[in-house]
Amino acid sequence: MKIYTKTGDNGSTSLIGGKKVSKGHLRIEAYGSIDELNSYIGLLAAYTINEKHAAFLTRQQHKLFNIGSILALEEGVDIKISLPEIQEQDVVLIENEIDTLTELLTPLKNFILPGGHREVAFCHIARCVCRRAEREVVRLNENMHINEIIIHYLNRLSDYLFVLARMMTKNLGSHEILWEK
Repeated sequence: MKIYTKTGDNGSTSLIGGKKVSKGHLRIEAYGSIDELNSYIGLLAAYTINEKHAAFLTRQQHKLFNIGSILALEEGVDIKISLPEIQEQDVVLIENEIDTLTELLTPLKNFILPGGHREVAFCHIARCVCRRAEREVVRLNENMHINEIIIHYLNRLSDYLFVLARMMTKNLGSHEILWEK
């Protein structure tokens, strides 16, 4: 099987269900950002400093792939395969991980700037991509029904990435750059 099909050369792609849409369609933008986020999380999981967090990060990659498949499904179409779901428990697991990491950090009293260390900066980029994906899914939800648990999940995942960036800063012996007014 060849990796290229040439079917998208005209600027369109197919949703699960067969409907052709523009590659600029909001649905494609949304799951494209999910894919980009997934790649950044893969990068974070590969960092030695995140060895303790790699399994959790990889689990989130699977969840993001699930979200991408959900977003790629043509609305109102009956398909013969069952797609994975995102559930409230997925959000709760992220919240628990945030709480565990937060207990190990000093309380945050100032806004911090992204950076301080190259690996931490990539974590902040992942957080920003997650926020973009969340905004795109929110806009998509304004035009068609998207299970709102996906929005909750992305919101919480971006919070987790912020806390992970702080933990990475601590574990790298780096420093947080405090915002100066």
